[in-house]
Amino acid sequence: MTTRAVPEPTETSTVLPGRPPFTVDDLLRFPDDGNRYELFDGSLLVSPAPTPLHQFSILRLVRLLEEAAPPALEPLSTVNLRVTERDCFIPDVVVVPLAAVEANELMFAPADILLAVEVVSPSTRTRDRSTKPTVYAEAGIPSYWRIEPEALYVYTLDDATYAGPEIYKAGEVARLNAPYEVAFDPGDLVKPRGA
Repeated sequence: MTTRAVPEPTETSTVLPGRPPFTVDDLLRFPDDGNRYELFDGSLLVSPAPTPLHQFSILRLVRLLEEAAPPALEPLSTVNLRVTERDCFIPDVVVVPLAAVEANELMFAPADILLAVEVVSPSTRTRDRSTKPTVYAEAGIPSYWRIEPEALYVYTLDDATYAGPEIYKAGEVARLNAPYEVAFDPGDLVKPRGA
């Protein structure tokens, strides 16, 4: 009797319910497989789990925002933002009124969001620099911050587009007034703890 080695499968595929163009309802039926699924005009945007640098940048920013937040506002990370039936995003950080937190279980509306923040990763660079600022501005989100290793880019809504960005380089203190007063060095968001 001859035995033959059978190689282990090296790839798995995920079968997603629905078909393009996808809707938010389709997205809600997707498996929890460790990927981050977003929708832009019904097209699926898939990102891997965030890197450690990405994660600690988010955690540090949420802590800074929590310390400065008035009681009626709440900073949160990785929430669902339903812009339209075919547009759904997961900003890295948002600031919302506490009343919106208490009223929502799954999805926030653009009107709930006072600030949306994206921490740029190699896999999301184009979206975070061009797609999301355009969509968030058109949705009426008053402030958008983009965090990159070397700087913080601050966009402020002016009609249906964002003015700016104002750029705060690592090593200088960004003193911001919206959605509330907060000051920090953007470089501190990407430094290892204790560095």
